[in-house]
Amino acid sequence: MTNTAIRYTPEFKQTLIDLHEKGHSFKELHEEYGPSLDTIRKWAQAATVIAIDHQGTAVTNEQFKQLQKENRRLREELDILKRAVVLLAKRG
Repeated sequence: MTNTAIRYTPEFKQTLIDLHEKGHSFKELHEEYGPSLDTIRKWAQAATVIAIDHQGTAVTNEQFKQLQKENRRLREELDILKRAVVLLAKRG
């Protein structure tokens, strides 16, 4: 069975997000442009600004999740390096 999922460009997604922010409902956007209601809702949620960083830059929900994932990965790497230092110190 092949995956027939439709891929939308970032520009298309952003256009629908902008239209929603200007007052168009998810239902209107779905009927006019085609993506499912849930898909459009997820795009809008991912693009929602949830914070402003110390430099005044908006941070979206999607960016925040990516930062959390990167932070988790970096913590794991740090933990591995700490264990390696302990092992090397025991040898030397």
